[in-house]
Amino acid sequence: MCSSRRGGTEANNLAVRSFFEEAPGVLLTSRLEHPSITRVAEVLARERRARVSWIVVRNDGRIDVDGLARVLAACGDERVLIALQAVNHETGVIQPVDDVVALAHARTHAETRVHVDAVQAWGRIENVAAGADSRSLAAHKIRGPKGIGALVTREGVTIRPLLVGGAQERGIRPGTIDPIAAAGLAVAAKHARSSPARYSALAPLRDALERALLASSRDARVNGDAPRAPHVTNVSFPGWNGAELVAALDLEGVAVSSGSACSAGTIEPSPVVGAMLGEARARSALRVSLGEETSWDDVNSAIAAFAKVIARSA
Repeated sequence: MCSSRRGGTEANNLAVRSFFEEAPGVLLTSRLEHPSITRVAEVLARERRARVSWIVVRNDGRIDVDGLARVLAACGDERVLIALQAVNHETGVIQPVDDVVALAHARTHAETRVHVDAVQAWGRIENVAAGADSRSLAAHKIRGPKGIGALVTREGVTIRPLLVGGAQERGIRPGTIDPIAAAGLAVAAKHARSSPARYSALAPLRDALERALLASSRDARVNGDAPRAPHVTNVSFPGWNGAELVAALDLEGVAVSSGSACSAGTIEPSPVVGAMLGEARARSALRVSLGEETSWDDVNSAIAAFAKVIARSA
């Protein structure tokens, strides 16, 4: 394992770009991924360092594993890296990581590696992609300090550095390490080992909130009809622009988002919901997440705020 000074984004960059430092190959990923995967894929394609094949996305928010299997079979003897999430950062949908790992590791005639962006999964669900070749995490997603994360690799997996300089972290990530941030990550990681039980207790709160949101608007729809992490819901409200709804709810004291944290300050519709269900659905999408300490009082206050705001469009 090596730490990264910029959290999950750098860990994802390191895992993906490192694979193609050695030799060209094929990158299989989808438009459901975090920008720290999709943007890297686009750059690698432009640089002609990787042939990128975008995995088909199902309406329920999961990748099409059968489609992935067909694409993988067509790769012949090429080196392949598959990059996917454990839990989607906008919908909370849990991806079929174990199925993908089994497919990849059955391909023994050519190098095949699976990198899992587990940033949204650590501390939320049990058994996070244990069979993957590499996994990324970010401290601030598990109540640790911002600006540090880690890339966890399976024994025998070689990671080539993207930066050159000193020999810190066995030469994989040169530069002076922030010991305070590293200590914070260690404490947060220990806390996260018992967090899935606390997060599972949020499912009834999330479900109650979701039912209320659907009842508040006749046309509202949940985005992500598949197994999900227990703390996230993503709902589209036709007739509303997601960014405008975020602003209206903020005035009522409720903090939600129309996309991932990395999309803050933009007015572009969610690429995740767009890949699943189209641009119109994406433009009216809203992401709501709960934390370990979210209470029924918090949920009831949010429901009242939503009802007040949504009523304005009636």
